[in-house]
Amino acid sequence: MLFGLDGVEIGLIIVFLTLFSAILSGFPVAFAIGGAGVISFGIIAALDSAGLLIHQAIDTGSQAYNQLVASGVAPDSISIFRYPELPRLGEPVFPQGWETALDRNVSFIVNRINERVIAGQSIETLLAVLMFVLMGIVLERSNIANDLLTTMARVFGPLPGGLAVSIVVVGAFLAASTGIVGATVVTMGLLALPTMLRNGYSPELATGVIAASGTLGQIIPPSIVIVLLGTLAGELYSTAQDARAVAAGCTDALTYLGQPAVVSVGTLFQAALLPGILLAVLYGMYAFAFALLNPSRAPAVAMGHAKGEPVTRGEAFTWYLGVPVALIAGTMLLTQVGIVGSQSTLASSYTEGAEAASLRTNVSPQCQASMIELHGQEAWDQAVAETEALAASGESTQSVRRTPEEIEAARQQLIADAAPIGTGVAILTVMLGLILAFARGVSPSSDPRPLLIGAGGLALGLLVDILLIGPTMSSGATVLLLALPWALAVYGCYHAFRRLAKNELLRVVFPPLVLIVAVLGSILGGITNPTPAAALGAAGAIMLAAYRKLKDEDRSPRIIIWSTLAVVVMILIGVNFDLRVNADATGAESWVAFVFAYAAYLYALFGLLFACWVLFRSGVLTSAVRETAKVTSMVFTILIASQLLNLVVISFGGEHYIQDFLRSFDNEIKVFLIVMLVLFILGFVLDFLEIIYIVVPIVGPVIYGGSFDPKWVTIMIAVNLQTSFLTPPFGFALFYLRGVAPAEVTTGHIYRGVVPFVLIQVMGLLLLFFFPSVVTILPDLMAN
Repeated sequence: MLFGLDGVEIGLIIVFLTLFSAILSGFPVAFAIGGAGVISFGIIAALDSAGLLIHQAIDTGSQAYNQLVASGVAPDSISIFRYPELPRLGEPVFPQGWETALDRNVSFIVNRINERVIAGQSIETLLAVLMFVLMGIVLERSNIANDLLTTMARVFGPLPGGLAVSIVVVGAFLAASTGIVGATVVTMGLLALPTMLRNGYSPELATGVIAASGTLGQIIPPSIVIVLLGTLAGELYSTAQDARAVAAGCTDALTYLGQPAVVSVGTLFQAALLPGILLAVLYGMYAFAFALLNPSRAPAVAMGHAKGEPVTRGEAFTWYLGVPVALIAGTMLLTQVGIVGSQSTLASSYTEGAEAASLRTNVSPQCQASMIELHGQEAWDQAVAETEALAASGESTQSVRRTPEEIEAARQQLIADAAPIGTGVAILTVMLGLILAFARGVSPSSDPRPLLIGAGGLALGLLVDILLIGPTMSSGATVLLLALPWALAVYGCYHAFRRLAKNELLRVVFPPLVLIVAVLGSILGGITNPTPAAALGAAGAIMLAAYRKLKDEDRSPRIIIWSTLAVVVMILIGVNFDLRVNADATGAESWVAFVFAYAAYLYALFGLLFACWVLFRSGVLTSAVRETAKVTSMVFTILIASQLLNLVVISFGGEHYIQDFLRSFDNEIKVFLIVMLVLFILGFVLDFLEIIYIVVPIVGPVIYGGSFDPKWVTIMIAVNLQTSFLTPPFGFALFYLRGVAPAEVTTGHIYRGVVPFVLIQVMGLLLLFFFPSVVTILPDLMAN
């Protein structure tokens, strides 16, 4: 053996040394990865042909091996790491020759590109990357960061370390709206760093908080890292759990686990929200604590007062907290007692099948023993009892088509159980009521009559819904009855928006906040998957940027505003009317609603095209599209190149060798900690994209093949990868900040500044490790 090392070990060393050298050569990363795969394969093939690479494989024909298998040990679990005393047999790393390995690599790379990049199941999700990038770049070009930094500095500046805290708040806000680390770090470095230094802030604290806050976009949804990791994690988890089930003697993961082995990007977005907020809170707490301990290095700074009417504490408590809490809590209480709820009368044409047993019990004895070991004897006995009870009752777990009489009976039951106030009416009332309350709080001295008229309209709408609108009333008649109350409410909200626009904080925060709520709310609420939500975000970002551009040019943004209202009209009509005009029996009401919805759609489309023209004329759209094409091309090229490098590692047994090493540890916690440590160390020299597409596919079958929750595993990896932006010497956030920092800020300042935040990242990982419910609680709540 060369240097006393196994041939596979030397092959792995060659691959990673070639990869690091290619990255350091200065070539674009995507081409460096592909080139490293080709070059390393050539070197390994040459050494193998010369007889220098010998792999010490277990001799499967030996008596000791056969006795071990006969004792009941699965052949797949036998490795040189777990059973080093077994006889070994020297063989080339390419047993069938490097020519055969090359032929397989070429054929496999074509299949993988087709499956994972061009036409696979994950391509629809990967399209979200393009639109999230476009959304982020357009918002960054609209100078949203400048306004946010100025406003937040006025809010937090008078506090100790207030400017640093404002950087964290803006970083979290931009993470949820743009998610582009480079753009966020550069923007905040240009705008905030000189101001912080001029006001006596420590260069280490200033640079550290800017670099760390800029990386929050890697974990706070909508995160590109989560999208890329999610598409990979879903496949790895499903495959690994199927293999685990087969090894346990079961037919598939559904039988063994009692639930489908799936994890989606939308679920991961839900899981990532609280950890992202946790990291932002930890950053802010550190900045505040640093200021308290070193007041001269993080002083309180008065950045001027925000424009707006003075408000007393009592008024602020009443209108910003008391009334909103009363509205929301009251609605929730009315929902619990059945006053607010569904008024739908649509009865299903099929019965609901009887609930199946919690576990499948018709399994082999080996699978039964494995399931009892996994779920416990009590869960197995309960499943057996459920199965026997279901068989005794004669009920079927499958749905059966109802007769017309049964459908009518089910419809009458729905009518009898309908709530007096519909859910949609209650939600709209709460939303408009919050607008009226905030407007009253912003300007308590203004004439309250318009707001009172709006509130009266809301109350009148609830009375009309209770007294006049029944569950069988048509949508058209409902709209006519609610026309007057909602007209009064809209009148009040019109005056409310005019007052809210005078408040600088709300004027700056509200538009992007609406976009964030629309995008994340549609994903987290399960309304749609990330790709349509990303398209909504990109379109909304374009219209928001055009609105700001028109305001900067002192031109009327009326078209953009009316286009936004047209989208709202479309949604309301689509929710309340049946727009299937191609059905056999389509009434005049549906046709009228369809015409109005189609007209709103055309106007919204016109508004979007007009927004594109505004941005194109000013040069914003061209640069944003060009930058989006660059970033997206880089991501997909790295995806293709990493598949080639991964196949090279597989071809000489490197992937199997690493997985056997990890599986030799019987404690899966120890395995997971080893993997996390390796990822943390690799973060010093590799970008997150290389780690996701090169390292995670190798270790994924092991860490996703255990009993850990896949959401928790994926978010732990994502938080770990976020650290790669901060760790010297190749942390990209450090490079971005170094490029825009003033001359008096040295590289040493930046490196020393990020050390506390890297430690905070490690602390965050430890908190998530010991308290995994921080990751899983929100997906569990949303699922229920």
